[in-house]
Amino acid sequence: MTADALHTCRKHAKWLVETKKAHYLLVVKRNQPTLHAAVRALPWKQVTARRYDRGRGHGRRETRSVRALTVTSLGLDFPHATQAAKIVRHRACVKTGKVTRKTVYVITDLPSTTASPQLIAQLARSQWEIEAVHNVRDTTFTEDASKIRTGHGPANMATLRNFTISTLRTADHRSIAAGLRHLSYKPHTRPLDLIGLP
Repeated sequence: MTADALHTCRKHAKWLVETKKAHYLLVVKRNQPTLHAAVRALPWKQVTARRYDRGRGHGRRETRSVRALTVTSLGLDFPHATQAAKIVRHRACVKTGKVTRKTVYVITDLPSTTASPQLIAQLARSQWEIEAVHNVRDTTFTEDASKIRTGHGPANMATLRNFTISTLRTADHRSIAAGLRHLSYKPHTRPLDLIGLP
């Protein structure tokens, strides 16, 4: 299971491993200051297990480096943690040339024999994709402010929002907000045309 920093807590890690017999990869941010400081202070310069990836998309070039480190003998105080990873992302905007750098730390109970730096990178990317969809749902549809809270309402609305996002992306709308505005100019015909209904 992957999760953002909100779920990086001892109770969740114990429950996942001990009760559910599952594995975790959790993002470590400053909302856990002691853990974040401990992971950040690990001997990252000595790490030999590394992975580099380059990609291009969404108007930017991105380089990611992943360093993974076994932490079982390094005194990292987190339940079942066996590895930590430092992921550094360099992004360059194709249009402006502006470069940004972001460092993300993750911890996992998966040992190095099971989770290579490459697998850790793939798991972390899958979590970022989930967060990206949630970010669109919250910023464009104000999902977190929704008053629908009973029965199947929240799940049904989340399904409708996801359907709308994927339909707009399939129709090559890069911005979901701009796609919604485009549909709203002719609300009786454009949404039906988009999904292929007469």
